[in-house]
Amino acid sequence: MQAFVAYEKLSKKKQKQLNAAKRRTWGDVKPVTKVKASAKIYNRKKKNLMSYRDDYSSGSFCCIININ
Repeated sequence: MQAFVAYEKLSKKKQKQLNAAKRRTWGDVKPVTKVKASAKIYNRKKKNLMSYRDDYSSGSFCCIININ
């Protein structure tokens, strides 16, 4: 059986090993704070996405049937 040694009396290497053993992972949680992008900032990707929609989805179809 090993004798008890206070944490402060351990070597830096042993302290580092103990700290690493106590740590846990975040799992699926990402600790980075999510920030919504400001609407005032120019976004090149957003502009291209809007022009794509305007070019191909603006057409309409109208059919009039005259029955007499």
